[in-house]
Amino acid sequence: MNIVLLLIFILVLICVILVVKLYLIKHSIKEIKNGFTDVLESDTNNIITISSSDKDIKALTINLNNNLIELRNQKLKYENGNQELKKIITNISHDLRTPLTAINGYIDLLKEEDISKTQEKYLKIVQRKSNELKELTEQLFEFSKTMDVDINIKKENCCINEIFEETLISYYNIFKEKNIIPTVLICNEKIYKAINKNSLIRIFENILSNVLKYSSGDFKVELKNNGEIIFSNKATSLDATTVQKIFDRYFTVENAKKSTGLGLAIVKQLVELNSGSIEANFIKDMLTIKIKFN
Repeated sequence: MNIVLLLIFILVLICVILVVKLYLIKHSIKEIKNGFTDVLESDTNNIITISSSDKDIKALTINLNNNLIELRNQKLKYENGNQELKKIITNISHDLRTPLTAINGYIDLLKEEDISKTQEKYLKIVQRKSNELKELTEQLFEFSKTMDVDINIKKENCCINEIFEETLISYYNIFKEKNIIPTVLICNEKIYKAINKNSLIRIFENILSNVLKYSSGDFKVELKNNGEIIFSNKATSLDATTVQKIFDRYFTVENAKKSTGLGLAIVKQLVELNSGSIEANFIKDMLTIKIKFN
């Protein structure tokens, strides 16, 4: 009988030890999880710390800290390299702008001269190619700006209605020149979202610029009560397959001729940085872009 009681006591003791061990392991796992989250979310040189003396848990923590340090070093190298590349691209785009401005100036002077039909034809070709190069230079500069987007952009409580209306008004004359009469539907209720104002302005401007470039007319914009923003325009140069790629970096409708096109790629990046979602659909020659911020 005494042996049975002793065995029971030993078993109970083992169970207690295992329960305590399990509790300590779970506590250590929780410490590692919280520490890992804190290190990833904070831009500091902190490491994961634990209270456990278990050698396996300590080995795991050391291994995680070593990987975090390496990850932090790689991130630093990437950011420094990104800044250096941005500086190079910005300098190149500025260097290209100066001779292009001079070329366009001389083209304008040549237009005022008495030239033959053949020379006039060649001059138009030169001007067209110069304009294409200028557009590529602008997109190169635009690309350099996308590399400088801060992941932790400063957000504020913005009235979507006001920013939307102001941006549309600034494009009034351009729409008039293109003979595009937009249909504008903006809800009466003021829609406020925590968002970066400059990002929102740039989102609207890039979409409107895209509309002006590819629209065949019938442009409509709408801001709904739920905060959803809808842009729709007739775009006969597109198709359903093409529309699935319009947010891709470097994609354009004339993809066979050109390899750049950052407007809508930047829009997608900025929308997502501001905790929003964006989608594009193409039905019966109508391109529709929907944006919604959380």
